Amino acid sequence: MFRAFSSEVGTGSREENASKQKSRAPFRFHRNGKGSSDRANRRMKAFGAALAAAVMLIWGAGGAVHAQAMMRTPSLNIAPRIPHINPNITGRVITNVERFPRGPGCGDADRPGCSNPSSSFSDGENGRKALKQTRRDHLRRGAQGALSLRYIPNEIVAEIDGSLSPAQADELARRHGLALLQSQTVPLIGGTIGLFRITDRRSVDRASRDFATESSVRSAQPNYRYALQDQKAALIEGDPAQYALAKLRLPEAHTLALGANVTIAVIDSGIDVKHPELADSIAASWDALGSKEGPHLHGTGVAGAIVAHGRLMGSAPAASILAIRAFAAAQNGAESTSFVILRCLDYAASHGAQIINMSFAGPKDAMIERGVAAIAAKGIVMVAAAGNAGAKSAPLYPAANPAVIAVSGTDAQDRLFSASNRGPYIAVAAPGVDIFLPAPGDKYQMTSGTSFSAALVSGIAALLLERNPTLKPDDLRTILTRTARDLGAPGRDDLFGAGEADAYAAVTATAAASSPPVAASDRPAMGEPAEKPSDQKELEQRDGPTGRALASDKAAAGEADRPGAR
Repeated sequence: MFRAFSSEVGTGSREENASKQKSRAPFRFHRNGKGSSDRANRRMKAFGAALAAAVMLIWGAGGAVHAQAMMRTPSLNIAPRIPHINPNITGRVITNVERFPRGPGCGDADRPGCSNPSSSFSDGENGRKALKQTRRDHLRRGAQGALSLRYIPNEIVAEIDGSLSPAQADELARRHGLALLQSQTVPLIGGTIGLFRITDRRSVDRASRDFATESSVRSAQPNYRYALQDQKAALIEGDPAQYALAKLRLPEAHTLALGANVTIAVIDSGIDVKHPELADSIAASWDALGSKEGPHLHGTGVAGAIVAHGRLMGSAPAASILAIRAFAAAQNGAESTSFVILRCLDYAASHGAQIINMSFAGPKDAMIERGVAAIAAKGIVMVAAAGNAGAKSAPLYPAANPAVIAVSGTDAQDRLFSASNRGPYIAVAAPGVDIFLPAPGDKYQMTSGTSFSAALVSGIAALLLERNPTLKPDDLRTILTRTARDLGAPGRDDLFGAGEADAYAAVTATAAASSPPVAASDRPAMGEPAEKPSDQKELEQRDGPTGRALASDKAAAGEADRPGAR
């Protein structure tokens, strides 16, 4: 670089250069004479060298600034810790880390949205202002992109005056740049909920705020997205061992209760109600979406974790399932919304559900929070998956609601499932890694996720309610947490809550009701060598060889727990 610079500045012979320098300083040579001429000559040489060095530095610095501007380190937009649903992996939630949009290449100033970085630096204050504005634009676009993943674009949900006629509701919507898509009275919250589409170019937040100012509108919000909490499943064949049964001490617990006369609502994707593992276990089914989709892996697996009673064994094999379809395939994967889930909660409450399993997660949602509060007021137990967003995720809902029993996931070595959410709202943990479950089409799957941890705990809750139907949700939570097997740091922690659920200890700690259900009242006391319990007879009659095998396993477990055997 220095040689090239010298060849451009120092052209001509040494004598010619000296002659030029003398001609530039005639006053000094004339006034000071020859001695002064030599000193002046030396000064001029030094000045020329200094000038050359300065020019070289300035040129080099200019090149460095230009290169630095062209190779700016890209900014990263780390969105608020609200999970984003990965559209490519069913049920898995990851934290959204989005790179700022970089726009067209700099240097092509004619392209929209592009400014030449070198001109931005050289324009002084104007350039700095332009650069700051560009960064603000990137931040705003990045934030809007992250938020749009949380809810359905161009849709809002609002509670409107129930006395409005359909024509009045349509007119109300049109006045506010909206189109009414659907409305329904929801007795659970004592109001009418409408689903609206934004017909102009306003943002969802702006449209919600504008609509909420109307006297006939009690609340308005985005139509939030919810995701199932499993990981990609692989179909398998065969009858593998279920390590979760031993971890939760379910064989021992089943000698005392099977979940008979308890109804569990499963708000999920489509359930294969014809699967042999679910035979005679579906009390009713309802599709909140009115879709024509077939059964789905997730919903079938969650139901199986609770009531399987064929080649596999669920945590409450005698319980009944309300199969409620709320999730369907969409462009970004299986998902549901605030509007749909609120309707499903209402259906569960009005159709006799004693437990509601919610193996899905989403952001904090005022409308769903109202539904959860109404469910809790009715004394219905709610169990939810903690979520699969990992250690750094913000709390996910509905699990983080204080009225809900939040369940994290563990593996066969009692380690926390790496993707499991954690936090002070975790109540208990249950196996959620490599769980063997039914799959649509009389098949089986091995899958992972806190979805299935929650389902197993919902089944354990059913065992407690069979044992004592008068239990309140808070009482049931207390029994689960006080009898849990401590994992991790001593005492309660944010990973496992009170520890891993212990079905046998929980059922044993539950005092039997004064008038127990018929299915339990005919069962002989533990330790009595009487005839087979009625539930074992029923299993044998209903399921043939499979039922006899199950009854044998139950009898063996009961024999092991007799005082003499211990």
